[in-house]
Amino acid sequence: METRRQGRALMSALCLFIGIVVVVQLWLLSAAVDALLGGHTTVLIPAAIASAALLVVNAGLLGYGLAFDRRVRREPRA
Repeated sequence: METRRQGRALMSALCLFIGIVVVVQLWLLSAAVDALLGGHTTVLIPAAIASAALLVVNAGLLGYGLAFDRRVRREPRA
């Protein structure tokens, strides 16, 4: 039962962190579009690299959360 309680806290923290990273990605996208419309194309490649890095972080967090959930569901209930 303790693992399930810890799992709820972990999943809540993961969802919060994933949400924050998605908001940062959206801000990065809007800054890149603003730079593109302003004619500052030198910012686009670093913005794309940073966005790809954030995508990898989000995918890793999601994978970890799903694996943890699968592991908790396989445990027998007390």
